[in-house]
Amino acid sequence: MFNPNASDSENTYDAILVGAGIMSSTLAVLLHELEPDLRLLVVERLSSAGLESSCAKNNAGTGHAANCELNYTPFNNDGTLSTGKALEINKSFEQSLEFWASLAEKGKLIPKTFLNKLPHISLVFGDQDIYMLKKRFSELSSHPAFAQMEFTSDHGELKDWIPLIMDGRKHSEKIAATRIKRGTDIDFGSLTRSYINQIDEKKSIEINYSTNVENLQQDSEGDWYLSLNGSKKNRIVRSKFVFLGAGGGALTLLQKSRIPEGFSYAGFPVSGKWLICEEENSTNIHNAKVYGNAEVGAPPMSVPHLDTRWIDGKKSLLFGPFAGFSSNFLKYGSKLDLFRSIKSTNFLSMLQAGLENIDLGKYLLNQLRQSNEDRIETLKRFLPRVSPDDWKLSIAGQRVQIIKQTSKGGVLKMGTEVVTSSDGSLAALLGASPGASTAVTIMLEVLDRCWQEKMKSKKWQDKLLELFPSIKTDIYSNQESLLEIRKRNDFLLKLF
Repeated sequence: MFNPNASDSENTYDAILVGAGIMSSTLAVLLHELEPDLRLLVVERLSSAGLESSCAKNNAGTGHAANCELNYTPFNNDGTLSTGKALEINKSFEQSLEFWASLAEKGKLIPKTFLNKLPHISLVFGDQDIYMLKKRFSELSSHPAFAQMEFTSDHGELKDWIPLIMDGRKHSEKIAATRIKRGTDIDFGSLTRSYINQIDEKKSIEINYSTNVENLQQDSEGDWYLSLNGSKKNRIVRSKFVFLGAGGGALTLLQKSRIPEGFSYAGFPVSGKWLICEEENSTNIHNAKVYGNAEVGAPPMSVPHLDTRWIDGKKSLLFGPFAGFSSNFLKYGSKLDLFRSIKSTNFLSMLQAGLENIDLGKYLLNQLRQSNEDRIETLKRFLPRVSPDDWKLSIAGQRVQIIKQTSKGGVLKMGTEVVTSSDGSLAALLGASPGASTAVTIMLEVLDRCWQEKMKSKKWQDKLLELFPSIKTDIYSNQESLLEIRKRNDFLLKLF
């Protein structure tokens, strides 16, 4: 199938990026900023960019900074609170803001088209969860990154923060919340299109839509050959570097690459559903992202939250997510995706992970049984006076939770994971949340692993410092530096 003589310059690229979502588009812009003459090919199976997981209605649109997501600060077995992941995610999101601010300063991004400032709130009910939230507040607010966090259990103050949620609630109810005003809502679909639009007409960059990667194979000299099936033509392309950023489809392509590093991975698809309200009586009152506690056994993507959203410039409210199941690895994928991904190298790890996550299985089964009336009842926990007719069901994107074979057996991985070949010629991104919010940091990790010599060069180092003024400073151990870079990012992104 592959032609080792297909070496003509027209079909040879410095990098081939599979998928035109937030991940590949971030990497494409980074590479172009670092070295504009690099010849890049972006391959997308759908008709446009950002139509799968990056599409605004397929994700929560939260700028994940660990401001309100309780699952990022789990309790350890000894009762202490683990804050490491929260600090890591907060740092990564700040790096995303820094990158967007630099592009905005260059006139290459218009912040108001994808970014809105919005308070991030954690909301809990009952003595046990209030105790937990107080402990989280005490731990996090002692760090400079979360120094602006507020805590209250006062009903009057809560009514100022979340009036729609407090409407009709009994004064005797035990309820508490934390708030960070410097939160964000992000239309990742719009951001993806902004990325793609700024590079689309560059002579060194080619974008192929409605094109499938049928197969990929590495030759003895380390070059990758990809067989492309396009709506207009089929061809074979070649590159020294390939990035698989195709969302749930990345696992299937990773398996086709046959690199040893990919053999230990399997995937389990989970779909999502939202309740969406566009009634102005509600959208004008609620202005926050409010995150609660996940049910026992629920994956991180299923933490219940009531969000203000701006999708294509229109304000709405979103509640969920509610889990579903489809064997697709992509929303617009094949029902055979899951079954085709099962191999002799990962079957045992899938079985072990299933046995170790019985609670997750029960949770998914209960979610599948829910009627719309059941979902409205769940919403009533947040909105006691909900008007059911104002809320419509919307199908969200498809996520593939990664299962990895380790020395302890098959382990279900809830975050994102970068898989690279030993020679650095291929990288794949697997997993789900907090994905898009930390895309910039993840893509810098890909460059560190796969473009080591370039990353060490003075040319790229100077460019990186231009894009990330704080890249050589540990701003999280220096409050003055942190405040300075946040002030710069807020000004350039208009987050006042």
